[in-house]
Amino acid sequence: MRVYLPATTRVLQTLVDDGRLTGPLTGFAVTPGLRGSYPLSDAGADEEELEYAALLAAARASLRLIDIDPTAARRRVVLAADVADTAVTEVEDPDVDRGAVRVSGDVPLAAVASAHVDGAEAEDDVRAAVAVVLEADLGSEDAQFVVDQAEGHELSWYATQEIGSLLELL
Repeated sequence: MRVYLPATTRVLQTLVDDGRLTGPLTGFAVTPGLRGSYPLSDAGADEEELEYAALLAAARASLRLIDIDPTAARRRVVLAADVADTAVTEVEDPDVDRGAVRVSGDVPLAAVASAHVDGAEAEDDVRAAVAVVLEADLGSEDAQFVVDQAEGHELSWYATQEIGSLLELL
């Protein structure tokens, strides 16, 4: 199953240094809960649209992780990993984002298909969003507007062999 793991640049460095992320981990995936909550077009949502929704939920969660790590670069990071279906459990909590999952084991670097990271042009917007993301989660429209500015930036795609070079540039 493809799982999108919210991360920070520090988590990315740990993945490179240790060759794995130690579980359990929280991520996002195309789950029955996400399928049921996704606004379907007349033709229905295809798998790619649903995976993109899971990626965006992970990017939002990355803001929350950056908020608690003052040493992380102010760039959202999401890791796309392929893990065994048996290692993934859907989080069925109305207070949690749809598509949230728990990955029970470690995720080795070999299971990571790609990294998705904000470019330098997003840093100011991400910095501002990190400061108010919890307020946005609690319903503040002003805070949500700030978070929307950060979420308006597309994440850049990196192959796993590019992660080390990316970290050197940060």
